[in-house]
Amino acid sequence: MSLSLSKKAASVKPSSTLAITAKAKALKAEGIDIVGFGAGEPDFNTPDNINEAAIKAIKEGFTKYTPASGTEELKKAVSAKFREFNGLHYEANQIVISNGGKHSLTNIFEVILNPGDEVIIPAPYWLTYPEIVKLSDGVPVFLYGARDNGYKVTAKQIREAVTDKTKALILNTPSNPTGMVYSEEELRAIAEIAVEKDFYVVADEMYEYLIYGEKKHVSIASLGDEIYKRTITCSGVSKSYAMTGWRIGYTGSSAEIAKMMGSVQSHQTSNPNSIAQKAALEALTGDQSALGEMRVEFDKRRKYMFDRISAMPLLELLEPEGAFYVFVDFTNVLEKSYKGQKIGTAARAAEILIEDYQVAVVPCADFGFDNFVRLSYAISLEAIEKGLDRIEKFVSSL
Repeated sequence: MSLSLSKKAASVKPSSTLAITAKAKALKAEGIDIVGFGAGEPDFNTPDNINEAAIKAIKEGFTKYTPASGTEELKKAVSAKFREFNGLHYEANQIVISNGGKHSLTNIFEVILNPGDEVIIPAPYWLTYPEIVKLSDGVPVFLYGARDNGYKVTAKQIREAVTDKTKALILNTPSNPTGMVYSEEELRAIAEIAVEKDFYVVADEMYEYLIYGEKKHVSIASLGDEIYKRTITCSGVSKSYAMTGWRIGYTGSSAEIAKMMGSVQSHQTSNPNSIAQKAALEALTGDQSALGEMRVEFDKRRKYMFDRISAMPLLELLEPEGAFYVFVDFTNVLEKSYKGQKIGTAARAAEILIEDYQVAVVPCADFGFDNFVRLSYAISLEAIEKGLDRIEKFVSSL
């Protein structure tokens, strides 16, 4: 018997976003002035009231195991948030508190998928979706959104992709990486197909509070009893409350699915961090002013980035409506040559930018769109201005 390793694990792609961020940090540590647009996390500190709640939990000895699927008080707070913000009625026994959004998705797919089940993934997509589906023995099926529809897929596309093996659709709004938001009308059309064809909708709403202008967040599960039964709604405190490192996510689903996810989680990780659960409780029930302040600042950066990049040669983009990313079409750049060689790929463009212009960006091949680059505006306006100056210098030289 040879000491071979798991073929399933070997098939998983490393996270390119984490790799870019790590490379930027390493170069900064060497004293190089790198502007990093790779961050998928707010640059703000966690609000003080949340930190104080965690410190209080430590001092009071709240450092033991909790129930595997989360404390009752946090589940009730999540239930209240779903009711008040999303228009969704989930009881505490329908809530599972996890170790972050990725963990929630892992729980979901381990519970709903059997080998060979298909999961429809609209592209561009968060690069983790297909890897989690594959780890749960599912088969990713990709649909591609068109520019003239904001890179969102249509109900018609979904209908045509459904087979007798379709088990679920992943629906991410606001979107990472595009920042686009599905309207209520679009969601109703998708819900109609999910009910008719009888598949689950995994609604990833992690950026739900970060929507700008006249757009509003609509939870697909709120659009009727039948779609509610088929939807697992995912969110968390990471993005909206600047708590990425605290690792708290949560889901709302049927009681049956929640019970199974809790059972799976009990054997994999046991409970989410007890102290982080107290911090998340304060995030959801305490002073909400910091959330609004962060959203205002993100909106200011969003507008600045869109205006600056729109004016640059060779680059194209749509104005993002939510989250904290811009999704930039580099197709025209890739046709150009740099130092005597055709650039060719977004990965090569990203390599040139970090090595010769000290700017870290995320090429989007792993998001399903080969010619695109994602830039985060979860960095200071000063850093954004400096980084865009460098990108403009690069594209203007071609």
